[in-house]
Amino acid sequence: MKNMSLLTAVWATTGALLTGGAFVSPARAATAQAPTIVAKGGFVMNDGTGAALYAKAADTRRPTGSTAKIMTAHVVLTRKNLDLDAKVTVQKAYSDYIVSRTASSARLIVGDKVTVRQLLYGVMLPSGCDAAFALADTYGTGSTRQERVKSFIGRMNATATRLGLKNTHFDSFDGIGNGRNFSTPRDLTRLASQAMKNPTFRAIVKTRSTTQRVTMKNGGHRDMSWTNTNKLLGTYQGAIGVKTGSGPEAMYCLVFAATRGGRTLIGTVLASSSEANRNADAAKLLNHGFKR
Repeated sequence: MKNMSLLTAVWATTGALLTGGAFVSPARAATAQAPTIVAKGGFVMNDGTGAALYAKAADTRRPTGSTAKIMTAHVVLTRKNLDLDAKVTVQKAYSDYIVSRTASSARLIVGDKVTVRQLLYGVMLPSGCDAAFALADTYGTGSTRQERVKSFIGRMNATATRLGLKNTHFDSFDGIGNGRNFSTPRDLTRLASQAMKNPTFRAIVKTRSTTQRVTMKNGGHRDMSWTNTNKLLGTYQGAIGVKTGSGPEAMYCLVFAATRGGRTLIGTVLASSSEANRNADAAKLLNHGFKR
């Protein structure tokens, strides 16, 4: 009791905390383990409880890059009576789009018939803007392709509103924005948490690589091979997703998730300086989160 009284007195008079035999200030104790990341914004939360475990400019709006495709996939997968095996014919407009934008591609070939499930793999693994275009064109409404794409993007924004993502707005189906494509680390993390509730989404985003057989225009078949751009898969123990993003404005972004010891953490880093740094940033935040 005397020892306890002594510790209490020390705390009261010096504001010190005994840790590992050394006294440190309360402020230092609270921040000693917080990592330093290169990314301009970052956020990590416990997916089970929703508790925030780290935040850096977590509510500052920034360009999303291809992390926007999480919403593209989520809008498709939450459709009623969705047939994942329905086939979509690849249109020339999809190929023309990626050429004109110098966009990332799933290398879809005009005339091929690709299932919705395969398009989702094409969106989430190689980050195919052609596959994202195909989904927007297929599941938007309207008599013209332009109307269908516009309505699909409208559904992306309506979903963001419904989920309470107040700092999120999409002006494209793939993250190649026109000045109004933005989100925050907190919002993207919350979006990913919702998307990961879908078993098809979870299965896709944890896949490192896949080969999918599609039907060609002449009725024959070809194999399409896609590799996930998320390098945390296979390099970080317990990594289970989610989506990379990059671009001149967005810089290097990553929405990530991992499970260890029965706990799942989900987080986001936005505007890191390189692919290597965004991966290192994410690993630091996960390590930090799992220690808490």
